[in-house]
Amino acid sequence: MNPSPALAVQGVTHRYGSRVALTDVRFEVSEGEIFALLGPNGGGKTTLFRIITTLMRPTSGDARVFGHSVRDAPHAVRRKIGVVFQQPGLDPKLTVFENMIHHGRLHGMRGSALRSAADALLAQFGISDRKKDYVETLSGGLQRRAELAKALLPRPEILFLDEPSTGLDPGARIDFRNELKRLRNETNTTVVLTTHFIEEADHADRVGVIHEGDLVAIGAPDALKKEVGGEVLTIEAQEPDVLRTKLEEMFSCEVRSVDGSLRAEMSDAHAAIPRIAEAFPGEVRSITLGKPTLEDVFINRTGKRFIDADENLPEARKS
Repeated sequence: MNPSPALAVQGVTHRYGSRVALTDVRFEVSEGEIFALLGPNGGGKTTLFRIITTLMRPTSGDARVFGHSVRDAPHAVRRKIGVVFQQPGLDPKLTVFENMIHHGRLHGMRGSALRSAADALLAQFGISDRKKDYVETLSGGLQRRAELAKALLPRPEILFLDEPSTGLDPGARIDFRNELKRLRNETNTTVVLTTHFIEEADHADRVGVIHEGDLVAIGAPDALKKEVGGEVLTIEAQEPDVLRTKLEEMFSCEVRSVDGSLRAEMSDAHAAIPRIAEAFPGEVRSITLGKPTLEDVFINRTGKRFIDADENLPEARKS
C-alpha cells in the first residue's frame, strides 16, 4: 500500500459572495516532497494557502494534513505544520532570540530544552551571530532565515510558505531556496510553497499551476515543459492575425496569438526560422527561439501570458 500523502487537497471550492476563487481543486503532496503552487496574483494561491493552514474554511471540499481534516480537526493539523507567511511574522522590536523563545512558548516549549532548540536552529541557518540583534536591523534575507528557523522550532512535519521569496534580492532567493532543499534532505520535512516566481517553481520536485481558481497543470517541471514541445517560436508581425493563418497552413500546427505576439510550439522550430523569414519578409518584425519554460506551460494551458492573468478576484484585493 502507498503511504498516506502529507497533504491531500480534496475538491476544494471557495467563493467570496458570488465570485468563485477556487473550483474543485484536487492534488496530493508526498512526504518529503518540495511542492510549489505557481500562479499569478489573484489566481487562487493565497485563498488555498489560508484553507490548508486552517485560517479559513472552504465553501466545500476538504484538505487533509497527514490524515487530519482542516475542516473537522484544525487543532490536530496545527500540531503538524509550520507556517511562514508572505508578510513578516517576526516582531521587529525584539531580538532574533527573543522571537524564537516567544514562539516556542506559544507551542508549549519551556526552559533549557526551548533555548537549546532555538540555538540549534539559529546555528543551522547560519545566524547564531545575530541572535542578540533586533530583527529590524537584519537584511531581508536574514529575516527570512530567522522566519524559517522560528517556523521549524516546534518540529513540524510539513512546512507551508506563502510567497517566501517576496522582497528578496536574487542572491537571497538562491540562498533561501538552498536552505529549503537542505532542510528537506536532512530532516525529510515536506515543503509546500506558493509563488509567482517561475524560476522558484522550476526548482521544486513538482509544481501545480493555478489560474483563476483552477488547477490547470501539475507535475515535475521538466515533464510539464516536455508536454509543450521541443522548441517555442515567438514571432512579432505587422498583422498577427493574417500571418497566423498563413503559418498554420505552412506548418500544419497550432499558432497562438498572445498579447499581439504569435507563438508556435514545434519539435524543429529552429529549422522553421529561415523558411518564415524567406516566405514573409515584409510581414515579420522579429523571430525569437527558446526552449519551453513553465510560462509556456501556463500559456499552453490557459492561452494567456502569465503576467497578464486576471487579477480581479477578491483574493487579489486581499493579498
